[in-house]
Amino acid sequence: MQWEKDFISSGDLRLDSQLKFTAVIDRMTSIKRRTLLLDRSRCENDAEHSWHIAVMALLFAEHAVQKVDVLHAVEMMLVHDLVEIYAGDTFAYDEVGYLNKAQREQDAADKLFAMLPEEQGLYIRTLWEEFEAATTPEARYADCLDKIQPFLHNTLTNGHTWLNSEPRPRQDQIEKRISVCKDFMPQLYRWAMKNIENAVQKGWIAH
Repeated sequence: MQWEKDFISSGDLRLDSQLKFTAVIDRMTSIKRRTLLLDRSRCENDAEHSWHIAVMALLFAEHAVQKVDVLHAVEMMLVHDLVEIYAGDTFAYDEVGYLNKAQREQDAADKLFAMLPEEQGLYIRTLWEEFEAATTPEARYADCLDKIQPFLHNTLTNGHTWLNSEPRPRQDQIEKRISVCKDFMPQLYRWAMKNIENAVQKGWIAH
C-alpha cells in the first residue's frame, strides 16, 4: 500500500509497530456493511458502526439488568470488528458465510494483533475474545447494542437491508438475533419486538 512506502521510521521498533498498526486499522473505513445510513445516502462502514455503538454504550447502561463497566464495554466495541480488515464483514443472515466465519476471524486476529508489541496485541485480542464469548456483563451489553444498532436503522429506513437481501430474512431469524437482549436488556427487547411486528405488517421481513 502507498502509506507503507511513505512511512518514515521513528527509529524505535515499538513505536513504529504502533504507528503502522494505526495506519492498518484505517482500512476499517473501507469495510462496507449492509446497514443504510439514516440519510439514505449510502451504507455505513465498519468504523462508523464501531463508533456508533461505542457512543450508544454511554447511554443505555441504565437498561441493563446487571451493573456494567461502561468504559470497558466501550473498549470492546471499538475493537470488536477490527478482524474484519482481513476477514471481511459477514452479513448477519448469511448462513453460508457463517460456516467459516469463526476460522476466518481467528486467522485475521493472528495476523492483525501480531503487528503490535506483544502485550498490547494480547490486550486487544483479549478484548476481542471477551466480546466474542459474550459471557461477562460488559460483553453481553456490547453484544446487545451491536445487534440493536443495525436493527434501529432498519426500522427507520423502511426495512432497507431486510428488503434488499436475498433471501429476505425471516421473522424468526430476526427474533433470534435480537434475543440476546431478552434477559439482559428486557425493555429494549420489548421495544424491538414491537418493531418486528410492525416490520411483518409492512412486509419488510418474511413471515
